[in-house]
Amino acid sequence: MRYVVIMAGGSGTRLWPLSRQGRPKQLLELFEGRSLLRLAYERLIGLVDPGHILVCTGRAYADDVAAQLPELPSGNILGEPEGRDSLNAVAWSAAAVAARDPDAVVAMVTADQVITPVDEFQRSLTTAFEVAERRPMALVTLGVVPTSPHTGYGYLHRGEGLADFPGVHRVAEFKEKPARAVAEEYLATGEYWWNAGMFVWRAATLLGQLDQLLPHTAATVRTIVAEPGRLDELFPTLTKISVDYAVMEPASTGSTGAEVVGVPLAIDWRDVGGFVSLAELLADDGGNSVQGRTVSLDSSGCVIINAVGDDHVVGTIGLSDHLVVATPTATLVAPLADSERVKELVALVKESEGARFA
Repeated sequence: MRYVVIMAGGSGTRLWPLSRQGRPKQLLELFEGRSLLRLAYERLIGLVDPGHILVCTGRAYADDVAAQLPELPSGNILGEPEGRDSLNAVAWSAAAVAARDPDAVVAMVTADQVITPVDEFQRSLTTAFEVAERRPMALVTLGVVPTSPHTGYGYLHRGEGLADFPGVHRVAEFKEKPARAVAEEYLATGEYWWNAGMFVWRAATLLGQLDQLLPHTAATVRTIVAEPGRLDELFPTLTKISVDYAVMEPASTGSTGAEVVGVPLAIDWRDVGGFVSLAELLADDGGNSVQGRTVSLDSSGCVIINAVGDDHVVGTIGLSDHLVVATPTATLVAPLADSERVKELVALVKESEGARFA
């Protein structure tokens, strides 16, 4: 049977003060009253039964996840006691699904992206399921067909095509986020996709890879599923590492008996990692990207967000290329060019003002 796990961990620090401890970016209802998590769920409607959709998130967010996705059975929300990077979300989820169905094929999708059109996403995910079903040792990764030499994404270097799946390729190499000139070279060759961080595989195949590469992780997640009362004891002992480093990159060399396969996503893919990317999705008001009640005088190129409510207005005068974010307990003002430094500021706020403001 087919299953999907939505990976919805992380705190989204770069969207502070919108995103806070206990209210991460994937739960913020920024998109016509819907959150990134809700959008991720709705992209799956019609592909798999709701009972076969799980969410792996932080334990602190589990109640909010349940409230936003009332269609899910309560047992389908896996609450991590602490973040241990993407491998352990993937490994625990695979073990949980395998315990339900040893023959399960599971897709791991993200909850921090806006993807359109949905029907194209569903077509690619269906192809990925079919590849994993027909090729038992396949580790399928989804690659977004790039539209620009983006320096903020990792890349997949395509290898030879699969004769039985036109347009699907083996992945020859994983590439880190490149410099601008290198990204332009990647785009010019037509041989590279953006790494979407989404995967499809047989749950048993993924666990078998871990038996070879990280046997402690494989044994531990199986124990957690068999003895859930030991979650708090065992989860923190897992090696903190990404699934790309731990599994996908070693497997792509052919050393583990698996084959890494890439399925293209010809979509509009927006990774909402910070305010610059969020700005592309906000309303346009006289050259400013805005949300909420705002009034601007002689201001342009700004991102202005009022998350206080309708009884509050945010006004700006003479600002250019600035970020202004107002919430009930914290306000951020910064040059837009420095928006990637928000994470630094959050650490300083936590140190000087306390965790409740971070």
